[in-house]
Amino acid sequence: MRLHYKLIIFISILILIISGVFELVSQEMLQRNLKHEKGLKALAISETVANMPEIRNAFSSGNPTVIIQPIVESIRKNVGAEFIVVGNKNEIRYSHPNPKMIGEKMVGGDNEKVFKGKEIISESTGTLGPSLRGKSPIIDKNGDVIGVVSVGYLLKDIEDEASKFHKKLLINSLIILGIGIAAAFLISFNIKKSIFGLEPKEIGRMYQEKHAILESIHEGIIAFDEYGEITVVNENAHKVLSIPNNIKLRGLKIEDILHNSHLKKVVETGEPIYDLEFLINEKVVIINCIPIAGVDSTIVGAVTSFREKSELNKILNELSQIKAYSEGLRAQSHEYSNKLHTISGLIQLESYQEAIELISKESHITQNIIQFIMEEISDPIVAGLLLGKISLANELKVDFNVDFNSSFANVPKEINREDLITIIGNLLNNAFEAVIETNKPEKLVSLFLTDLGKDLIIEIEDNANGIPDELIENIFLYGVTTKKQNKNSGIGLHLVQRLLNKLDGQITFHSNEHGGTTFTVAIPKHQKESNKSYENEFSRSINS
Repeated sequence: MRLHYKLIIFISILILIISGVFELVSQEMLQRNLKHEKGLKALAISETVANMPEIRNAFSSGNPTVIIQPIVESIRKNVGAEFIVVGNKNEIRYSHPNPKMIGEKMVGGDNEKVFKGKEIISESTGTLGPSLRGKSPIIDKNGDVIGVVSVGYLLKDIEDEASKFHKKLLINSLIILGIGIAAAFLISFNIKKSIFGLEPKEIGRMYQEKHAILESIHEGIIAFDEYGEITVVNENAHKVLSIPNNIKLRGLKIEDILHNSHLKKVVETGEPIYDLEFLINEKVVIINCIPIAGVDSTIVGAVTSFREKSELNKILNELSQIKAYSEGLRAQSHEYSNKLHTISGLIQLESYQEAIELISKESHITQNIIQFIMEEISDPIVAGLLLGKISLANELKVDFNVDFNSSFANVPKEINREDLITIIGNLLNNAFEAVIETNKPEKLVSLFLTDLGKDLIIEIEDNANGIPDELIENIFLYGVTTKKQNKNSGIGLHLVQRLLNKLDGQITFHSNEHGGTTFTVAIPKHQKESNKSYENEFSRSINS
Protein backbone atom coordinates (compact mmCIF):
# COMPACT_ATOMS: atom_id res chain seq x y z
CA MET A 1 0.00 0.00 0.00
CA ARG A 2 1.35 3.43 -0.96
CA LEU A 3 2.35 5.95 1.68
CA HIS A 4 -0.39 8.52 1.13
CA TYR A 5 -3.09 5.83 1.41
CA LYS A 6 -1.51 4.60 4.63
CA LEU A 7 -1.48 8.16 5.95
CA ILE A 8 -5.15 8.67 5.07
CA ILE A 9 -6.19 5.41 6.77
CA PHE A 10 -3.96 5.96 9.81
CA ILE A 11 -5.02 9.57 10.38
CA SER A 12 -8.70 8.68 9.81
CA ILE A 13 -8.56 5.77 12.29
CA LEU A 14 -6.74 7.97 14.78
CA ILE A 15 -9.37 10.71 14.49
CA LEU A 16 -12.14 8.09 14.74
CA ILE A 17 -10.64 6.63 17.93
CA ILE A 18 -10.14 10.08 19.43
CA SER A 19 -13.73 11.02 18.51
CA GLY A 20 -15.07 7.77 20.02
CA VAL A 21 -13.15 8.21 23.26
CA PHE A 22 -14.21 11.86 23.39
CA GLU A 23 -17.82 10.80 22.82
CA LEU A 24 -17.79 8.25 25.64
CA VAL A 25 -15.99 10.52 28.07
CA SER A 26 -18.15 13.52 27.24
CA GLN A 27 -21.32 11.47 27.59
CA GLU A 28 -20.32 10.27 31.04
CA MET A 29 -19.19 13.74 32.10
CA LEU A 30 -22.37 15.30 30.74
CA GLN A 31 -24.61 12.90 32.65
CA ARG A 32 -22.56 13.27 35.83
CA ASN A 33 -22.56 17.07 35.59
CA LEU A 34 -26.28 17.13 34.86
CA LYS A 35 -26.97 14.95 37.91
CA HIS A 36 -24.77 17.18 40.01
CA GLU A 37 -26.53 20.27 38.72
CA LYS A 38 -30.01 18.75 39.30
CA GLY A 39 -28.97 17.56 42.75
CA LEU A 40 -27.79 21.03 43.76
CA LYS A 41 -30.97 22.52 42.34
CA ALA A 42 -33.15 20.03 44.23
CA LEU A 43 -31.22 20.73 47.42
CA ALA A 44 -31.59 24.49 47.00
CA ILE A 45 -35.34 24.16 46.47
CA SER A 46 -35.73 21.82 49.47
CA GLU A 47 -33.76 24.26 51.60
CA THR A 48 -35.92 27.15 50.48
CA VAL A 49 -39.16 25.29 51.21
CA ALA A 50 -37.91 24.08 54.60
CA ASN A 51 -37.09 27.65 55.64
CA MET A 52 -40.51 29.04 54.67
CA PRO A 53 -42.41 30.23 57.83
CA GLU A 54 -45.71 29.08 56.36
CA ILE A 55 -44.44 25.52 56.07
CA ARG A 56 -42.88 25.55 59.51
CA ASN A 57 -46.04 27.03 61.17
CA ALA A 58 -48.32 24.61 59.35
CA PHE A 59 -46.91 21.76 61.44
CA SER A 60 -48.67 23.30 64.51
CA SER A 61 -52.10 23.35 62.80
CA GLY A 62 -54.67 20.61 63.05
CA ASN A 63 -54.42 19.71 59.32
CA PRO A 64 -51.01 20.69 57.91
CA THR A 65 -51.82 19.23 54.50
CA VAL A 66 -54.39 21.90 53.76
CA ILE A 67 -51.74 24.60 54.14
CA ILE A 68 -48.64 22.83 52.81
CA GLN A 69 -50.02 21.03 49.69
CA PRO A 70 -51.10 24.14 47.73
CA ILE A 71 -47.84 25.96 48.52
CA VAL A 72 -45.43 23.20 47.49
CA GLU A 73 -47.41 22.20 44.40
CA SER A 74 -47.29 25.77 43.17
CA ILE A 75 -43.51 25.81 43.76
CA ARG A 76 -43.08 22.36 42.12
CA LYS A 77 -44.78 23.45 38.93
CA ASN A 78 -42.74 26.65 38.76
CA VAL A 79 -39.34 24.94 39.22
CA GLY A 80 -40.15 21.87 37.09
CA ALA A 81 -39.45 19.34 39.83
CA GLU A 82 -40.99 15.86 39.60
CA PHE A 83 -42.09 15.98 43.20
CA ILE A 84 -41.86 18.03 46.40
CA VAL A 85 -42.82 15.98 49.40
CA VAL A 86 -43.08 17.37 52.92
CA GLY A 87 -43.25 14.87 55.77
CA ASN A 88 -43.21 14.98 59.56
CA LYS A 89 -40.71 13.36 61.88
CA ASN A 90 -42.58 10.07 61.52
CA GLU A 91 -42.12 10.29 57.71
CA ILE A 92 -45.88 10.84 57.16
CA ARG A 93 -46.48 12.83 53.99
CA TYR A 94 -48.22 16.24 54.22
CA SER A 95 -47.82 16.86 50.46
CA HIS A 96 -47.33 14.84 47.26
CA PRO A 97 -47.96 15.35 43.52
CA ASN A 98 -50.44 12.50 43.79
CA PRO A 99 -52.96 13.51 46.49
CA LYS A 100 -53.76 9.84 47.12
CA MET A 101 -50.28 9.37 48.52
CA ILE A 102 -50.76 12.07 51.20
CA GLY A 103 -50.94 10.62 54.68
CA GLU A 104 -48.85 7.60 53.76
CA LYS A 105 -45.30 6.97 54.88
CA MET A 106 -42.41 8.27 52.79
CA VAL A 107 -40.36 5.59 51.01
CA GLY A 108 -36.70 5.43 50.00
CA GLY A 109 -35.10 4.99 53.40
CA ASP A 110 -32.78 7.98 53.09
CA ASN A 111 -34.16 10.30 55.80
CA GLU A 112 -31.99 9.18 58.68
CA LYS A 113 -29.27 11.84 58.20
CA VAL A 114 -31.87 14.51 57.53
CA PHE A 115 -33.55 13.96 60.91
CA LYS A 116 -30.12 14.54 62.41
CA GLY A 117 -30.18 18.04 60.93
CA LYS A 118 -28.12 17.44 57.73
CA GLU A 119 -28.92 18.34 54.15
CA ILE A 120 -28.30 15.55 51.64
CA ILE A 121 -28.43 14.66 47.96
CA SER A 122 -29.29 11.05 47.28
CA GLU A 123 -30.51 8.59 44.68
CA SER A 124 -33.34 6.37 45.71
CA THR A 125 -36.49 4.70 44.42
CA GLY A 126 -39.79 6.13 45.54
CA THR A 127 -43.38 5.78 44.53
CA LEU A 128 -42.71 7.54 41.21
CA GLY A 129 -39.62 5.48 40.40
CA PRO A 130 -35.80 6.00 40.69
CA SER A 131 -35.07 9.63 41.37
CA LEU A 132 -32.38 12.13 42.37
CA ARG A 133 -33.37 13.86 45.58
CA GLY A 134 -32.36 16.92 47.55
CA LYS A 135 -33.48 16.77 51.18
CA SER A 136 -33.44 19.42 53.91
CA PRO A 137 -34.67 19.25 57.54
CA ILE A 138 -37.51 21.51 58.83
CA ILE A 139 -36.38 23.02 62.13
CA ASP A 140 -38.65 24.80 64.60
CA LYS A 141 -37.86 27.83 66.67
CA ASN A 142 -36.35 25.67 69.41
CA GLY A 143 -33.89 24.14 66.93
CA ASP A 144 -35.56 20.76 66.86
CA VAL A 145 -36.13 18.84 63.61
CA ILE A 146 -39.86 18.51 63.11
CA GLY A 147 -40.00 17.36 59.50
CA VAL A 148 -38.31 16.91 56.13
CA VAL A 149 -38.64 18.38 52.64
CA SER A 150 -37.73 16.13 49.73
CA VAL A 151 -37.43 17.58 46.21
CA GLY A 152 -36.77 15.10 43.42
CA TYR A 153 -36.14 14.66 39.70
CA LEU A 154 -36.67 11.29 38.05
CA LEU A 155 -33.44 9.70 36.77
CA LYS A 156 -35.26 8.85 33.56
CA ASP A 157 -35.95 12.53 32.91
CA ILE A 158 -32.33 13.40 33.65
CA GLU A 159 -31.15 10.72 31.21
CA ASP A 160 -33.57 12.00 28.55
CA GLU A 161 -32.25 15.52 28.99
CA ALA A 162 -28.66 14.25 28.81
CA SER A 163 -29.57 12.32 25.67
CA LYS A 164 -30.71 15.53 23.96
CA PHE A 165 -27.37 17.18 24.69
CA HIS A 166 -25.59 14.01 23.62
CA LYS A 167 -27.27 14.05 20.21
CA LYS A 168 -26.08 17.60 19.62
CA LEU A 169 -22.61 16.60 20.77
CA LEU A 170 -22.68 13.56 18.47
CA ILE A 171 -23.57 15.72 15.47
CA ASN A 172 -20.68 18.05 16.27
CA SER A 173 -18.36 15.05 16.70
CA LEU A 174 -19.38 13.72 13.28
CA ILE A 175 -18.70 17.11 11.73
CA ILE A 176 -15.27 17.19 13.39
CA LEU A 177 -14.64 13.63 12.19
CA GLY A 178 -15.53 14.63 8.64
CA ILE A 179 -13.26 17.67 8.78
CA GLY A 180 -10.48 15.48 10.22
CA ILE A 181 -10.77 12.93 7.41
CA ALA A 182 -10.74 15.73 4.83
CA ALA A 183 -7.66 17.16 6.53
CA ALA A 184 -6.10 13.67 6.41
CA PHE A 185 -6.57 13.63 2.62
CA LEU A 186 -5.11 17.12 2.32
CA ILE A 187 -2.11 16.35 4.54
CA SER A 188 -1.50 13.07 2.74
CA PHE A 189 -1.47 14.56 -0.75
CA ASN A 190 0.66 17.52 0.37
CA ILE A 191 3.20 15.10 1.82
CA LYS A 192 3.04 13.08 -1.39
CA LYS A 193 3.69 16.23 -3.41
CA SER A 194 6.54 17.32 -1.14
CA ILE A 195 8.37 13.99 -1.50
CA PHE A 196 7.63 13.78 -5.26
CA GLY A 197 5.38 10.74 -4.85
CA LEU A 198 8.18 8.58 -3.47
CA GLU A 199 7.69 5.76 -0.98
CA PRO A 200 9.67 5.53 2.30
CA LYS A 201 11.68 2.57 0.97
CA GLU A 202 12.50 4.53 -2.18
CA ILE A 203 13.53 7.56 -0.11
CA GLY A 204 15.71 5.38 2.10
CA ARG A 205 17.32 3.73 -0.91
CA MET A 206 17.87 7.09 -2.59
CA TYR A 207 19.51 8.40 0.59
CA GLN A 208 21.91 5.44 0.64
CA GLU A 209 22.59 5.85 -3.08
CA LYS A 210 23.16 9.59 -2.65
CA HIS A 211 25.61 8.97 0.19
CA ALA A 212 27.47 6.36 -1.87
CA ILE A 213 27.57 8.66 -4.91
CA LEU A 214 28.84 11.62 -2.87
CA GLU A 215 31.64 9.56 -1.37
CA SER A 216 32.57 7.91 -4.67
CA ILE A 217 33.23 11.05 -6.70
CA HIS A 218 36.57 12.84 -6.48
CA GLU A 219 35.15 16.36 -6.32
CA GLY A 220 34.31 18.04 -3.07
CA ILE A 221 30.53 18.53 -2.77
CA ILE A 222 28.76 21.04 -0.53
CA ALA A 223 25.03 21.72 -0.64
CA PHE A 224 23.43 24.65 1.18
CA ASP A 225 19.90 25.97 1.61
CA GLU A 226 18.35 29.31 0.69
CA TYR A 227 19.75 30.85 3.89
CA GLY A 228 23.31 29.83 3.02
CA GLU A 229 23.48 27.12 5.71
CA ILE A 230 25.36 23.96 4.72
CA THR A 231 23.16 20.85 4.57
CA VAL A 232 25.34 18.22 2.84
CA VAL A 233 29.12 17.74 2.82
CA ASN A 234 31.08 14.80 1.46
CA GLU A 235 34.43 13.50 2.66
CA ASN A 236 36.33 14.84 -0.33
CA ALA A 237 35.14 18.36 0.52
CA HIS A 238 36.94 18.05 3.87
CA LYS A 239 40.00 16.79 2.00
CA VAL A 240 40.08 19.63 -0.55
CA LEU A 241 39.45 22.23 2.16
CA SER A 242 42.07 20.59 4.44
CA ILE A 243 39.48 20.44 7.22
CA PRO A 244 39.52 17.32 9.46
CA ASN A 245 36.41 15.13 9.34
CA ASN A 246 35.80 15.63 13.06
CA ILE A 247 34.98 19.31 12.44
CA LYS A 248 31.27 19.47 11.69
CA LEU A 249 30.44 21.70 8.74
CA ARG A 250 26.68 21.09 8.55
CA GLY A 251 24.77 24.08 9.88
CA LEU A 252 27.59 26.54 9.21
CA LYS A 253 27.31 29.34 6.67
CA ILE A 254 28.86 28.74 3.25
CA GLU A 255 30.65 32.11 3.59
CA ASP A 256 32.43 30.74 6.68
CA ILE A 257 33.92 27.94 4.61
CA LEU A 258 34.54 29.60 1.23
CA HIS A 259 35.32 33.22 2.04
CA ASN A 260 34.53 35.81 -0.65
CA SER A 261 33.27 33.11 -3.02
CA HIS A 262 29.89 34.86 -3.46
CA LEU A 263 28.24 31.45 -3.90
CA LYS A 264 25.13 32.58 -2.03
CA LYS A 265 24.33 34.80 -5.03
CA VAL A 266 23.45 31.61 -6.90
CA VAL A 267 20.49 31.16 -4.52
CA GLU A 268 19.55 34.83 -4.69
CA THR A 269 19.75 35.18 -8.48
CA GLY A 270 19.21 31.62 -9.70
CA GLU A 271 22.22 32.04 -12.02
CA PRO A 272 24.71 29.11 -11.97
CA ILE A 273 28.48 29.54 -11.76
CA TYR A 274 30.76 27.45 -13.92
CA ASP A 275 34.55 26.92 -13.87
CA LEU A 276 35.32 29.64 -11.35
CA GLU A 277 38.98 29.63 -10.31
CA PHE A 278 39.29 30.24 -6.59
CA LEU A 279 42.10 30.07 -4.06
CA ILE A 280 41.44 27.88 -1.00
CA ASN A 281 44.18 27.43 1.56
CA GLU A 282 46.74 28.55 -1.04
CA LYS A 283 45.42 25.96 -3.52
CA VAL A 284 43.74 26.88 -6.80
CA VAL A 285 40.43 25.04 -7.16
CA ILE A 286 37.81 25.00 -9.91
CA ILE A 287 34.32 25.71 -8.55
CA ASN A 288 30.94 24.99 -10.14
CA CYS A 289 27.69 25.91 -8.41
CA ILE A 290 24.13 25.36 -9.63
CA PRO A 291 20.80 26.28 -7.94
CA ILE A 292 18.31 23.72 -6.64
CA ALA A 293 14.68 24.29 -7.64
CA GLY A 294 11.86 23.23 -5.31
CA VAL A 295 8.43 21.82 -6.13
CA ASP A 296 7.03 25.23 -7.12
CA SER A 297 10.21 26.14 -9.09
CA THR A 298 11.45 28.46 -6.36
CA ILE A 299 15.14 28.29 -5.48
CA VAL A 300 15.54 26.33 -2.24
CA GLY A 301 19.31 26.01 -2.21
CA ALA A 302 22.37 25.24 -4.30
CA VAL A 303 25.01 22.57 -4.69
CA THR A 304 28.64 23.38 -5.37
CA SER A 305 31.42 21.08 -6.54
CA PHE A 306 35.11 21.90 -6.46
CA ARG A 307 38.35 20.18 -7.26
CA GLU A 308 41.97 21.16 -7.06
CA LYS A 309 43.24 22.56 -10.32
CA SER A 310 46.48 20.66 -9.84
CA GLU A 311 44.58 17.36 -10.06
CA LEU A 312 42.96 18.46 -13.28
CA ASN A 313 46.31 19.59 -14.57
CA LYS A 314 47.77 16.15 -13.94
CA ILE A 315 45.26 14.81 -16.43
CA LEU A 316 45.53 17.74 -18.81
CA ASN A 317 49.31 18.20 -18.81
CA GLU A 318 49.91 15.92 -21.76
CA LEU A 319 46.81 17.18 -23.54
CA SER A 320 47.86 20.79 -22.95
CA GLN A 321 51.27 20.13 -24.47
CA ILE A 322 49.72 18.40 -27.48
CA LYS A 323 47.21 21.23 -27.79
CA ALA A 324 49.96 23.82 -27.52
CA TYR A 325 51.97 22.17 -30.26
CA SER A 326 48.87 21.66 -32.41
CA GLU A 327 47.86 25.30 -31.92
CA GLY A 328 51.38 26.29 -32.90
CA LEU A 329 51.32 24.11 -35.98
CA ARG A 330 47.85 25.36 -36.95
CA ALA A 331 48.90 29.01 -36.61
CA GLN A 332 52.16 28.38 -38.39
CA SER A 333 50.49 26.43 -41.20
CA HIS A 334 48.06 29.31 -41.69
CA GLU A 335 50.91 31.81 -41.65
CA TYR A 336 53.18 29.75 -43.88
CA SER A 337 50.43 29.12 -46.40
CA ASN A 338 50.42 32.86 -47.01
CA LYS A 339 54.20 32.89 -47.28
CA LEU A 340 54.15 29.91 -49.65
CA HIS A 341 51.79 31.84 -51.88
CA THR A 342 54.24 34.74 -51.74
CA ILE A 343 57.16 32.44 -52.67
CA SER A 344 55.06 30.94 -55.45
CA GLY A 345 54.37 34.43 -56.80
CA LEU A 346 58.06 35.37 -56.64
CA ILE A 347 59.00 32.23 -58.58
CA GLN A 348 56.36 32.97 -61.19
CA LEU A 349 57.82 36.46 -61.49
CA GLU A 350 61.25 34.82 -61.82
CA SER A 351 62.43 36.72 -58.71
CA TYR A 352 64.41 33.71 -57.55
CA GLN A 353 66.86 35.56 -55.33
CA GLU A 354 64.06 37.23 -53.33
CA ALA A 355 62.32 33.86 -52.91
CA ILE A 356 65.52 32.25 -51.64
CA GLU A 357 66.08 35.10 -49.15
CA LEU A 358 62.52 34.84 -47.83
CA ILE A 359 62.83 31.07 -47.37
CA SER A 360 66.16 31.44 -45.56
CA LYS A 361 64.80 34.16 -43.27
CA GLU A 362 61.73 32.18 -42.18
CA SER A 363 63.73 29.00 -41.72
CA HIS A 364 66.26 30.84 -39.57
CA ILE A 365 63.59 32.44 -37.32
CA THR A 366 61.72 29.16 -36.76
CA GLN A 367 64.88 27.23 -36.08
CA ASN A 368 66.09 29.84 -33.63
CA ILE A 369 62.82 29.82 -31.62
CA ILE A 370 62.65 26.03 -31.38
CA GLN A 371 66.31 25.71 -30.57
CA PHE A 372 66.10 28.42 -27.91
CA ILE A 373 63.13 26.77 -26.21
CA MET A 374 64.78 23.33 -26.29
CA GLU A 375 68.03 24.65 -24.81
CA GLU A 376 66.92 27.29 -22.33
CA ILE A 377 63.35 26.22 -21.35
CA SER A 378 63.93 22.57 -20.57
CA ASP A 379 60.73 22.14 -18.55
CA PRO A 380 58.16 20.70 -21.03
CA ILE A 381 55.18 22.29 -19.26
CA VAL A 382 56.62 25.82 -19.38
CA ALA A 383 57.86 25.22 -22.93
CA GLY A 384 54.42 24.06 -24.00
CA LEU A 385 52.88 27.14 -22.42
CA LEU A 386 55.24 29.47 -24.33
CA LEU A 387 54.58 27.71 -27.65
CA GLY A 388 50.87 28.06 -27.05
CA LYS A 389 51.20 31.75 -26.21
CA ILE A 390 53.34 32.33 -29.34
CA SER A 391 50.58 30.77 -31.42
CA LEU A 392 47.93 32.81 -29.61
CA ALA A 393 49.90 36.02 -30.18
CA ASN A 394 50.15 35.26 -33.91
CA GLU A 395 46.38 34.87 -34.13
CA LEU A 396 45.77 38.05 -32.13
CA LYS A 397 48.26 39.99 -34.30
CA VAL A 398 50.36 40.73 -31.21
CA ASP A 399 54.14 40.97 -31.58
CA PHE A 400 55.22 38.58 -28.80
CA ASN A 401 58.96 38.46 -28.16
CA VAL A 402 60.70 35.99 -25.88
CA ASP A 403 64.05 37.49 -24.92
CA PHE A 404 66.82 35.20 -26.25
CA ASN A 405 68.88 36.08 -23.17
CA SER A 406 66.35 34.19 -21.09
CA SER A 407 67.30 31.05 -19.17
CA PHE A 408 64.80 28.90 -17.31
CA ALA A 409 66.40 25.48 -17.16
CA ASN A 410 67.26 25.38 -13.46
CA VAL A 411 63.77 25.39 -11.88
CA PRO A 412 63.71 23.45 -8.55
CA LYS A 413 61.34 20.47 -8.39
CA GLU A 414 59.71 21.69 -5.18
CA ILE A 415 58.23 24.69 -7.04
CA ASN A 416 54.82 23.63 -8.30
CA ARG A 417 54.70 23.76 -12.11
CA GLU A 418 50.94 24.44 -12.11
CA ASP A 419 51.57 27.53 -9.99
CA LEU A 420 54.25 28.73 -12.45
CA ILE A 421 51.90 28.19 -15.41
CA THR A 422 49.12 30.12 -13.65
CA ILE A 423 51.45 33.04 -12.84
CA ILE A 424 53.09 33.30 -16.30
CA GLY A 425 49.86 32.50 -18.18
CA ASN A 426 47.73 35.08 -16.34
CA LEU A 427 50.33 37.84 -16.73
CA LEU A 428 50.74 37.12 -20.46
CA ASN A 429 46.97 36.98 -20.99
CA ASN A 430 46.57 40.32 -19.22
CA ALA A 431 49.31 41.82 -21.40
CA PHE A 432 47.75 40.48 -24.62
CA GLU A 433 44.29 41.78 -23.68
CA ALA A 434 45.72 45.15 -22.66
CA VAL A 435 47.56 45.79 -25.96
CA ILE A 436 44.59 44.58 -28.01
CA GLU A 437 42.39 47.29 -26.45
CA THR A 438 44.82 50.04 -27.50
CA ASN A 439 44.73 51.93 -30.80
CA LYS A 440 48.49 51.71 -31.26
CA PRO A 441 49.59 50.27 -34.63
CA GLU A 442 52.25 48.11 -32.98
CA LYS A 443 51.08 45.81 -30.20
CA LEU A 444 54.17 44.63 -28.32
CA VAL A 445 54.54 42.11 -25.49
CA SER A 446 57.94 40.93 -24.25
CA LEU A 447 58.89 38.12 -21.90
CA PHE A 448 62.15 37.67 -20.06
CA LEU A 449 62.92 34.65 -17.86
CA THR A 450 66.01 33.98 -15.80
CA ASP A 451 66.99 31.40 -13.19
CA LEU A 452 70.36 32.93 -12.39
CA GLY A 453 71.00 33.66 -8.73
CA LYS A 454 68.80 32.72 -5.78
CA ASP A 455 65.49 33.70 -7.40
CA LEU A 456 63.47 32.88 -10.49
CA ILE A 457 62.78 36.16 -12.30
CA ILE A 458 59.84 36.63 -14.67
CA GLU A 459 59.49 39.99 -16.43
CA ILE A 460 56.59 40.78 -18.78
CA GLU A 461 56.41 44.11 -20.61
CA ASP A 462 53.72 45.58 -22.85
CA ASN A 463 53.14 48.84 -24.72
CA ALA A 464 49.49 49.27 -23.69
CA ASN A 465 48.04 52.32 -21.95
CA GLY A 466 49.33 51.45 -18.47
CA ILE A 467 47.43 51.21 -15.19
CA PRO A 468 45.24 54.19 -14.18
CA ASP A 469 46.47 56.02 -11.07
CA GLU A 470 43.23 55.35 -9.19
CA LEU A 471 43.70 51.55 -9.56
CA ILE A 472 47.38 51.29 -8.70
CA GLU A 473 46.90 50.68 -4.96
CA ASN A 474 44.12 48.11 -5.45
CA ILE A 475 45.19 46.38 -8.67
CA PHE A 476 45.73 43.02 -6.91
CA LEU A 477 42.36 43.01 -5.14
CA TYR A 478 39.69 40.55 -6.23
CA GLY A 479 37.47 42.00 -9.00
CA VAL A 480 39.65 45.06 -9.77
CA THR A 481 40.35 45.31 -13.52
CA THR A 482 41.47 47.80 -16.17
CA LYS A 483 39.53 46.05 -18.94
CA LYS A 484 36.59 47.74 -20.58
CA GLN A 485 34.72 44.45 -20.86
CA ASN A 486 35.13 43.44 -17.24
CA LYS A 487 32.97 40.30 -17.22
CA ASN A 488 34.89 37.49 -15.47
CA SER A 489 37.83 39.91 -15.08
CA GLY A 490 39.68 41.05 -11.98
CA ILE A 491 40.66 37.50 -11.00
CA GLY A 492 44.02 36.89 -12.73
CA LEU A 493 46.22 39.32 -10.80
CA HIS A 494 44.47 38.38 -7.55
CA LEU A 495 45.36 34.70 -8.14
CA VAL A 496 48.92 35.64 -9.07
CA GLN A 497 49.31 37.58 -5.83
CA ARG A 498 47.89 34.75 -3.72
CA LEU A 499 50.12 32.15 -5.40
CA LEU A 500 53.19 34.33 -4.89
CA ASN A 501 52.30 34.60 -1.20
CA LYS A 502 52.24 30.81 -1.14
CA LEU A 503 55.65 30.63 -2.88
CA ASP A 504 57.15 33.43 -0.72
CA GLY A 505 57.54 35.45 -3.93
CA GLN A 506 56.97 39.09 -4.81
CA ILE A 507 55.54 41.03 -7.71
CA THR A 508 56.19 44.65 -8.65
CA PHE A 509 55.14 46.79 -11.60
CA HIS A 510 56.04 50.15 -13.11
CA SER A 511 55.39 52.19 -16.22
CA ASN A 512 57.91 51.66 -19.02
CA GLU A 513 59.25 53.84 -21.83
CA HIS A 514 56.58 52.57 -24.26
CA GLY A 515 53.76 53.92 -22.06
CA GLY A 516 52.75 50.43 -20.97
CA THR A 517 53.44 48.40 -17.83
CA THR A 518 56.25 46.09 -16.82
CA PHE A 519 55.49 43.37 -14.25
CA THR A 520 58.42 41.74 -12.47
CA VAL A 521 58.03 38.55 -10.45
CA ALA A 522 60.66 37.12 -8.11
CA ILE A 523 60.27 33.59 -6.69
CA PRO A 524 62.87 32.17 -4.27
CA LYS A 525 64.34 28.88 -5.48
CA HIS A 526 64.47 27.49 -1.96
CA GLN A 527 60.98 27.51 -0.47
CA LYS A 528 60.45 28.16 3.23
CA GLU A 529 58.48 25.71 5.33
CA SER A 530 54.99 27.05 5.78
CA ASN A 531 54.01 27.47 9.40
CA LYS A 532 50.37 27.96 8.56
CA SER A 533 47.90 25.38 9.77
CA TYR A 534 44.62 25.64 8.00
CA GLU A 535 42.94 23.52 10.63
CA ASN A 536 43.92 25.96 13.37
CA GLU A 537 43.07 28.93 11.19
CA PHE A 538 39.68 27.47 10.33
CA SER A 539 38.93 26.58 13.95
CA ARG A 540 39.84 30.12 15.05
CA SER A 541 37.60 31.63 12.36
CA ILE A 542 34.68 29.44 13.42
CA ASN A 543 35.14 30.15 17.13
CA SER A 544 35.42 33.87 16.53
